[in-house]
Amino acid sequence: MPAYKLQFELRSAATFGRGDGVAGLVDEEVEHDTDGLPFLRGRTLKGLLAEECANLLYALELQGRADNWHQIAYRVFGSPGSTTEDTGTLRVGDARLPEPLRLAIKMSVSKGDLTADEVLESLTAIRRQTSMNEYGAPEKGSLRSLRVVLPGTVFEATLDFAEAPDDQTLALLAACTLAWRRAGSGRNRGRGRLQAWLLDSNDVDITEHYFRVFAGKVVS
Repeated sequence: MPAYKLQFELRSAATFGRGDGVAGLVDEEVEHDTDGLPFLRGRTLKGLLAEECANLLYALELQGRADNWHQIAYRVFGSPGSTTEDTGTLRVGDARLPEPLRLAIKMSVSKGDLTADEVLESLTAIRRQTSMNEYGAPEKGSLRSLRVVLPGTVFEATLDFAEAPDDQTLALLAACTLAWRRAGSGRNRGRGRLQAWLLDSNDVDITEHYFRVFAGKVVS
């Protein structure tokens, strides 16, 4: 079965939070591996795509054009809070740096040419923010620091299907890919802006092709 990828590039700084911080350094740390390489968990990524899918279906319902897209979405993404028997046919891998770059960095770390901390610091920055009161002054005790992945960083995740996807499945996935614009904590406050593409097994961008399939079926 041919493999697919989801690739995206950050257009603004993003925090793929791991739920904790580092004492004395940051209150919110990004998810990263033992070599200092940041990543976005596949389960989180699938959830973000499913959220965009739900938004698309709602818009189609308002126009009376949802047709059989609900069944396709259910087959691909499963249902919210689904069990292992009801998670949909799509399996999304962790979103990581492109493999050639990732392997080169890992080799440098294993040789001792780079440390994991140096890798992390080269791909991220620490930002600080504070809450302001009604008079425009900082709220006492509200200063927080967080690590962000720098704009321009490219990530890619493998997309595996339990059964070969048909054109409508890929069409819906392409529409969700184009609709997906933000990721990470603070995405509703301006962080984590991105652009994403759907790639085939030869790393060819098939997003626009399958989106035209989606658009053609919606307006027909």
